[in-house]
Amino acid sequence: MRSKPAKPSENLLDELQAALSHGTVARRVETLRRVTDLFVGNAVDYSDEHVRVFDDVFQCLIEQIETSARALLAERLAPIAAAPPKIIRTLALDEVIEVAGPVLSKSERLDETTLLEIARTRGQAHLKAISLRRVLSEALTDLLVTRGNDDVVRSTASNPGAQLSEGSLIDLVTRAERDDDLATCIGLRPDLPRHHYLKLVAKASLSVRRKLEAAHPELANEVSSVVQEAAQRVRAAAMTRQTEMARALVRSLHEDGRLSEFQVTAFAEQGKFDETNAGLAALAGVAVETAENMMIESRTEGVMILAKVAGMQWSSVRAIIAMREKLSGGSQTDMLTLRDTYEALRSSTAQQVLRFHRMQSTTPAV
Repeated sequence: MRSKPAKPSENLLDELQAALSHGTVARRVETLRRVTDLFVGNAVDYSDEHVRVFDDVFQCLIEQIETSARALLAERLAPIAAAPPKIIRTLALDEVIEVAGPVLSKSERLDETTLLEIARTRGQAHLKAISLRRVLSEALTDLLVTRGNDDVVRSTASNPGAQLSEGSLIDLVTRAERDDDLATCIGLRPDLPRHHYLKLVAKASLSVRRKLEAAHPELANEVSSVVQEAAQRVRAAAMTRQTEMARALVRSLHEDGRLSEFQVTAFAEQGKFDETNAGLAALAGVAVETAENMMIESRTEGVMILAKVAGMQWSSVRAIIAMREKLSGGSQTDMLTLRDTYEALRSSTAQQVLRFHRMQSTTPAV
């Protein structure tokens, strides 16, 4: 049976006082090493009172010692869940990344307030270390995405424990349009909402196609075909249980004659992308995949074409466009101009454009 450690109290503090008052830096470092050994070896057995004593001791010992000694202390304390909180905070706030890094990336003892403070004020190396933590709150992730350079943002997006707010998702997907590595990081996240995933795939596939065609112009036609087929496979694999349920609901409503323009408008007002898309497809008489392609286009013409074919009123179209802008983070459009465009659009013209979209969905690019 393991014996309980002696209390690190008066005797240890007296010895430390002597080292601090009369000892050299080398003696101080050696004392720090011995105290660290004592704490690490018995950390699970110490009471809160013991931990507080160690906290005070560590704070005294790290004054005026070299960086390498502080960095070693950080490495040894960072993985310990019950590490003394004050010294953990002191190490995390160190301007030297070799000291702060291990604690920022690993320590579960580090409080959220300190992490947010550091994320707001420190440089990219500190932000990168934070991005590697096992769990990142939405508030921390927002700061990393807003303040971080490309390396920090990719690291954050790759972290499965990073909780992404809607604002961060919009920012990341937008930045991914010019960064294929970031697009890959985001696209592999299982928690990425489908409407963001579809926008990401649509943009990234175009970027990949251009790069491949530039590298192999003699194979341009083959590259386009392969990229399109790959994008279709990836999109099919992205089908989530939530999307399947949404489509099944809309299909049931449509088959029972209960799917109306007003129901689709209600879906849009509630921000339900999958239900709105499936409902609009059903009313327009097109495949869900065709409607989905048109819904995620950067322009609004696709939505208006589908709505005109479905015979929708402008009020319903406006609700769908508003939902689309909210989910994609796009800038607000001039609704009055769009209304005039929609009312001037002929049903025959919309049908002709829709036939072109159907053809694009079934014909490989050349």
